[in-house]
Amino acid sequence: MSSPSIAVYGATGHTGRLVAAELRARGRDVILAGRDAGALKTVSDELGGARVHEAALDDPAALRALATQAGVLIHCAGPFTHTGRPVALAAAEGGCHYVDHALEQHHTKWMFDTMSEPARQAGSTMITAMSFYGGLGDLLAGAVAEGLTDIDRVVTAYAVTGWRLTTAAKQTAELLFADTRRITYTDGAQHVGYVEPRNAVFPFPPPLGPRTMIAPVPFSEVVTVPRHVRTRRVEAQLTAHTFEEEQAFTSEDVDPETRAGSDFTVAAQVITADGGAAGQARGHDLWRMSALASVEAAVRLADGRGPDGAGVFGPAEAFPAEPFLRELERLGLFTLTLPGRTEP
Repeated sequence: MSSPSIAVYGATGHTGRLVAAELRARGRDVILAGRDAGALKTVSDELGGARVHEAALDDPAALRALATQAGVLIHCAGPFTHTGRPVALAAAEGGCHYVDHALEQHHTKWMFDTMSEPARQAGSTMITAMSFYGGLGDLLAGAVAEGLTDIDRVVTAYAVTGWRLTTAAKQTAELLFADTRRITYTDGAQHVGYVEPRNAVFPFPPPLGPRTMIAPVPFSEVVTVPRHVRTRRVEAQLTAHTFEEEQAFTSEDVDPETRAGSDFTVAAQVITADGGAAGQARGHDLWRMSALASVEAAVRLADGRGPDGAGVFGPAEAFPAEPFLRELERLGLFTLTLPGRTEP
């Protein structure tokens, strides 16, 4: 019996091409989707031939037709603030599973608030925020917090050098940092409102060591982590120097090899009343990490190895966090260190 087709929406973008190429390398039947038929045909030719489906974001019938052909739809076309809703709605209406790369807090919250019931009715599993920023932090937080009780706070911290933004990533960053209605999670509850950013120091383990951070950054962990970790506070942080690197916002047209030249350390610190724990992932090419994480999730859904029941899930809700991270480590995305228990 053949495996269900996996559709890639946004297949002509940098992440979409990585996703499509990895799926083909795994022998999967791929449908390349997006709004530019000519560009999709070019990608199809590069991959040795794959089905192409043209579907604009303002064409719900074409999006539904895509979803009815696929067992799983991977949404790679950000910013999800603008693109997320029509593709997610089409996936539920078409009855296919869904994975997205969203970082945006409000899209992630909308997925849980609005799409949970339609997904359940359709019998679909929808996994949101399966990306580098947000998704890797959520998985690390789940793995580090496993077995801990009386958790006061969870901090995910990203140290990134050599980040080269695509056009969509640049637009997403501009939207995130201009947002005055940020979602935070403090005192065991979600809040929405203006947040004054501050400088903080995060104690990355050696060899990186302490780094000056922007805190908080408006990533999706504040929405996803409290769904599987009982804690009073969640915060994401990013190294301040990441945005001081000149090429970050001026590299939209660099070649894929140059874009792959990022280095990263992502750490999760879980603080409890009697100490806590920490873990980290260190690797290269955050774009490839995002692509392969979503592919691994989609393949599991296509093969019937997803979470029990239909609905909307974050990364660490959908899959046991440490085994999923270990599989990504096996794929060569990073070196994982879990857990590092600390004393009070």
